[in-house]
Amino acid sequence: MSNNGIVPAVPGTITPSSDYKNDLQVFESGLMTFIGQHGLPTDNVLVSVPERIKVFNNVEDVLTLLTADHKKQSAYVSKFIAAAASGLFDAALNYLWDETIFELRKRVVKYDLEYFFDIAVTAPEKRKKLKTEEHLSLLDDNELIRGASEMGLISDLGFKHLDYIRYMRNWASAAHPNQNQITGLQLIGWFETCVREVITLPETNTTTQIKALLSNMKAHALDANGAQQVSGFFVSLTADQCSNLMAGFFGIYTNDGSLPLARDNVKLLAPKLWPFVGESTRKIFGVKYGQFTANNDATRATWARQFLDGVGAASYIPDEIRSAEIKTAVDELLSAHIGFNNFHIEPSFARRLESLVGEKGDVPAVIMEHYVESLVTVFLTNTHGVANAADTIYKRLLSMLSPDQALLAILAFRKVNISSKLQFTLPKIKFMELVDIAKTKISSPQGVDVINIIVSYTAPLDRMRAETKLMEKVNAITKSIGFS
Repeated sequence: MSNNGIVPAVPGTITPSSDYKNDLQVFESGLMTFIGQHGLPTDNVLVSVPERIKVFNNVEDVLTLLTADHKKQSAYVSKFIAAAASGLFDAALNYLWDETIFELRKRVVKYDLEYFFDIAVTAPEKRKKLKTEEHLSLLDDNELIRGASEMGLISDLGFKHLDYIRYMRNWASAAHPNQNQITGLQLIGWFETCVREVITLPETNTTTQIKALLSNMKAHALDANGAQQVSGFFVSLTADQCSNLMAGFFGIYTNDGSLPLARDNVKLLAPKLWPFVGESTRKIFGVKYGQFTANNDATRATWARQFLDGVGAASYIPDEIRSAEIKTAVDELLSAHIGFNNFHIEPSFARRLESLVGEKGDVPAVIMEHYVESLVTVFLTNTHGVANAADTIYKRLLSMLSPDQALLAILAFRKVNISSKLQFTLPKIKFMELVDIAKTKISSPQGVDVINIIVSYTAPLDRMRAETKLMEKVNAITKSIGFS
């Protein structure tokens, strides 16, 4: 038996010895004595040995989910286990998140990096600077997991779980100073979630088809018959998948580095996909054209106009450049909202948006849905606290919404990123505050009915999106007021 209490049963297998608990206690006692002798704190430094044993009683079951080849490359998993054994659960959680992000980045690169950037990054100026694998590090973790979710690399449920683990990693791990306590069962549960929902999650058939399509259309020319055959699977895609794929087509067409062959393929395929694309996404393409124009990006503006003409979408080009300016202000506000020091920098971005909207809350129709849902996103907070100076502005902007816009704000829980926020305490409180602000404007029977359901809803709010009957009402209402 080795001194650390771990015995190789057979080559490649590690089994905790019967003295493992005792060995950990002996090690801890000696270590704490050394630390104490130097006048350093010894209380609440390490997690108790019984909690560590809960991890080791279950860790082998999770490790069996990983292939031998993957284990050889998983240095962060080794550090995760070492930190857990040492009683440093906060550090272990940090290593687990590092492994998850590392794997997610690898999956994005193997899939289609350009497509990912087109989906995950909405601000044109930021998108233009992102080209290589190294640029993935410039994205916030939230942008990474949201983009991966929209690509189909993780499921809606996986996004929700990872969003929670990301929150805990930020506020209960060694990533930030804290005194939060993590239990052994929590830690092993998060490990299993990351392994199942990211590290070992297989691609769906649809995700594989989209990946193959994007690869082929950049390398091989299509003719009319080939485009007809390729587009046959569009009918089986969900609305979100259609919108994301169209965003990929738009990105290919407006990218300076795209080959003429790839643009020709987009010309053939985009018109066939366009009928399946939601109204809100169609409007965004028009706004992006306005952004290219406003930024004096003449080349990309030309490509964007050609794309819109090719799918018969000239009517989605904004009447005023102001809509593009509002879109840019919204995107910058969202970036500030998820960034560090948001409590200090977010109010200035909120004030800029308020100045563009004006005293009457005049927002062009083409940007309205994005504007309202983004306003809801920032009003619900980033789960950590309220940016008071910005919150006052958000309340003024919410009070200026029309009845249809106010109803759209309440129904924003239908979006996965907003629904995910509602698993946290502070966003739940802010959502009900939003309902109180917006409901005074709503008098339609359908709207009042849905509000009553929400107000009397007793289950966790993040589950509303999964309520079939409620979502039927929600979808009917959003379509009736011209949104998707």
